[in-house]
Amino acid sequence: MSCQPCTIDRSHLTGMNYPLVKLSDMPDEMRTETKETVVTAIEKFPDNYEGAAKFVKEMMDKKFGASWHCMVGEGFGFEITYELKHLMYMFFGGYIAVLVFKAL
Repeated sequence: MSCQPCTIDRSHLTGMNYPLVKLSDMPDEMRTETKETVVTAIEKFPDNYEGAAKFVKEMMDKKFGASWHCMVGEGFGFEITYELKHLMYMFFGGYIAVLVFKAL
């Protein structure tokens, strides 16, 4: 038995280059702006989730006031306390999960 790094085949996800919102309680206008911000961040930082999350957080702070948080990754769970009407959980590219919320 040889020990080799795992490779993940994501070829079946190539057609999923759109944002898929799984959960959101934001107003429509805020949701649209947040989606656009997330897509821009992931396209700008394709292999740097930390950079993408920082970009989204800074843009949300500028547009909608302070206390925004953003998590970008491929496998995480969450249990948070957030301000009502300020949460969005979405996927982009089929496997990149993004959580954006405003803290209390």
